[in-house]
Amino acid sequence: MSINEIQDSIIEEFEQFDDWFDRYNLLIEYGHSLPAFPEQDKNDTNKIEGCQSSVWFTAHLNDGRIHFEGDSDALLVKGMVAMLLKVLSDQTPEDILSADLYMIDRIGLREHLSPTRSNGLLAMLRQMRSYALAFSALQQVENKK
Repeated sequence: MSINEIQDSIIEEFEQFDDWFDRYNLLIEYGHSLPAFPEQDKNDTNKIEGCQSSVWFTAHLNDGRIHFEGDSDALLVKGMVAMLLKVLSDQTPEDILSADLYMIDRIGLREHLSPTRSNGLLAMLRQMRSYALAFSALQQVENKK
């Protein structure tokens, strides 16, 4: 599925709930769906700077697509990690770099996060895009060989 198709399905899920308590619960459920994150990867190298909670991401390029894994020690933030992974994992670097993540505003997440959580969300997106930029550059170098 494309990034936009995945975003649209997430928007549909969130639109089922009018109450933000229910939407927060949905986000927390997303977090519960994350596969276990290896303890050895919970280190300073993989930690996202700018998040109030502890958040870790790893990324691996496989067949031209980036596979992300992530985790957080906070339930709501773990849900945001899961949502971002659902949208951006297993996409090409170019698709990630050009993606307009409109779902964040469409589901009302940005306006319902505290400023520190909003900054953390932006830090996570920045890191994922940094990985995409690095893998894109690596692919270009390999293609020139």
